[in-house]
Amino acid sequence: MQTKPFRIGTRGSPLALAQAHETRSRLMAAHGLPEEMFEIVVLSTTGDRITDRSLSEIGGKGLFTQELEEQLSSGELDIAVHSSKDMPTKLPEGLHIAAYLPREDFRDAFIGRTASTLKALPDGAIVGTASLRRQALIRRLRPDIQVTIFRGSVGTRLRKLDEGTVDATLLAFAGLKRLSMEEVVTELLDPTDFPPAPAQGAICVESRIGDPRTDALIAPINDHPTYDAVTCERAFLAALDGSCRTPIGGFAICDGDHLKFSGLILTPDGRREHSIEVEGKRSDAEALGLRAGEAVRAAAGPGFFESWS
Repeated sequence: MQTKPFRIGTRGSPLALAQAHETRSRLMAAHGLPEEMFEIVVLSTTGDRITDRSLSEIGGKGLFTQELEEQLSSGELDIAVHSSKDMPTKLPEGLHIAAYLPREDFRDAFIGRTASTLKALPDGAIVGTASLRRQALIRRLRPDIQVTIFRGSVGTRLRKLDEGTVDATLLAFAGLKRLSMEEVVTELLDPTDFPPAPAQGAICVESRIGDPRTDALIAPINDHPTYDAVTCERAFLAALDGSCRTPIGGFAICDGDHLKFSGLILTPDGRREHSIEVEGKRSDAEALGLRAGEAVRAAAGPGFFESWS
């Protein structure tokens, strides 16, 4: 019988802690265990420490996971909890995503200071975001708008907005909901016109491969529709070598045993794009995502991807 607490690794931002606490609560409920059987271990990552540059400049998504994964691989942690959209498509050897919690609303939220919607912003308005996808989608819809790099925690970005640094910013609605901050949202963006990042809104639990004790711990909290949808979306990313350096959007919807995926790639200026829709059985989620990624890559041609640099 387990006597030592299970160690749950997380970043230290308010949102990351909220996600770790949700994971712990679900594990406690699933196994009837007290809170003291789960220790939340907070680690600072490189991505947390460097906030004055975009992720594409400093190395991409792995900057939010590396320190956690090192301690997970060494056995110092039992599991690590992440925002799924922060996860590279290629994980360190010996690690895997073992579970996803039920997904929150994956839409992007617009928070406007000088206008309540993206379309209502005045000409030349300044929008702050560090996401290349959001930058490209903004330029696609409103080429007159200036986009500036805007990083930091949710609270930091909202403070900068209040200080008048920018006219508006965009954040994942899921994160705002988990922080009980929905009231700051002035517009929810339609995913058909403004597709989210693949895996946005989903919390994932990473563990060591071949660890049956941990597998048994995590299995009851895995949400199967979320698992299949995000598996499809991450396969799409993998087929495109997607990272924080590439403007890629996409989302999958599960309906019974059926899955439908919509994906989009853009040039950073938002002027050129290629979109795709595929559907099929949920049991083929990964294959559907890979097929969509390969098809959109072939349709775009090599010149499209070279233009990203």
